[in-house]
Amino acid sequence: MTQKKHDSDVEFIQALAELLRENDLSELQVKREYGDNDSLNVRVSRMMQAAPVAVQVPAAAPAAAPAPVAAPAAAAAPAADANDDPASHPGAVTSPMVGTIYMQPEPGAPSFIKVGATVNEGDTLLIVEAMKTMNHIPAPRAGTVKRILVEDGSPVEFGAPLVILE
Repeated sequence: MTQKKHDSDVEFIQALAELLRENDLSELQVKREYGDNDSLNVRVSRMMQAAPVAVQVPAAAPAAAPAPVAAPAAAAAPAADANDDPASHPGAVTSPMVGTIYMQPEPGAPSFIKVGATVNEGDTLLIVEAMKTMNHIPAPRAGTVKRILVEDGSPVEFGAPLVILE
């Protein structure tokens, strides 16, 4: 009987992978309940090559409208991104998932990071919300924030560069 359940689980996962391909999705997560204390959690994802390109368009949009006087340095950073690929930078911190970016822990609170700020390994850089879950993105190493490549509330793809640390 366990073998039949295993066979159906394999077929179920294959069907999810097929859904992922057919609908051009980057990630799919499902929980299948069998009964008390018996369930199957499945997360199927794939790395899409177009992810960094998809993020470049929203990142360049703020440079076209440098109206806010309070952030001239932030408006200049996206313009520099057009000349070089931030994803290839050795200090790039990339998104581990698809979601929405939040730069502060709650609305009205100060941002986790600013350009020029020094961070320690493990400090929260920003939050990526995925499926109503707030995922804190930690600094992979200590360093200085050189560039912030995303804006608060903007969508992000898996593997897209978020921040440059040096």
